Amino acid sequence: MPKSHSRILIFDSGVGGLSVFEEVQRQLPDVELVFASDSAGFPYGIRSEPDLIARVDLVLSRLISEIEPDIAIIARNSASTVVLPVIRSKFEIPFIGVVPAIKPAAARSTSRSIGLIATPATVSRSYTRQLIDEFASGCNVEMVGSSELVYLAEQKLRGKAVPVAKVAEIIAPLFADSTEPLLDTIVLACTHFPLLKDELEKAAPRKVHWIDSAGAIARRAQSLLGDVQKRANTLDNRAIFTGQAQLEDNLAATLKKLGISQISNMDI
Repeated sequence: MPKSHSRILIFDSGVGGLSVFEEVQRQLPDVELVFASDSAGFPYGIRSEPDLIARVDLVLSRLISEIEPDIAIIARNSASTVVLPVIRSKFEIPFIGVVPAIKPAAARSTSRSIGLIATPATVSRSYTRQLIDEFASGCNVEMVGSSELVYLAEQKLRGKAVPVAKVAEIIAPLFADSTEPLLDTIVLACTHFPLLKDELEKAAPRKVHWIDSAGAIARRAQSLLGDVQKRANTLDNRAIFTGQAQLEDNLAATLKKLGISQISNMDI
């Protein structure tokens, strides 16, 4: 029987993709969303590119076969830049990737000085440099690579306190240069980092603009779906974790708040 609704798969290695899930849900409230976390394969940042491609291909093949989504969102910068060409050639459904929001940040900055916070893998990839050269060639761009912020975001979703002093220490290099013009816009180039927006604002020594990709991803999904049909009231958003996810009370509460009523595990 044909589906009477549209279905989007939002895929990540951890739970940072929930920031994308929340924005897609806000802009497309009548679409069924399936959040899938490759918790058994986490973290992706330490994997080689061939290993990363093989892992994402394996997990997505299983997910797409079982879920049959209309669109899939790869809610991870490091995975998007590496695996999208491969998976787009293999699957028929449209894929939306996440790339650092350098273009809108450059357009937003009045000082022409911007910062970028990402995982070390994203900072070091040539794709990031290409985005800077194409969209921010007239800007001074300072970059910080941090895996610890990913860990802190994961812990926050599980109810652990995030030390603002530690966040301040991590982002301090972005504010080290006191010469004019001062940096005024920072790209959150990892889907985990919007989850730390409050802590980042408190940690920053002055007010700056924080830019992420979630809004653009949601708008792209909406354009690909066209006229979205309302899903049946009996269908609910759900989450899938590979392996055995540790769903602490706080993470379970976050999922419930996002309207995720079904949580399951997939051994892979």
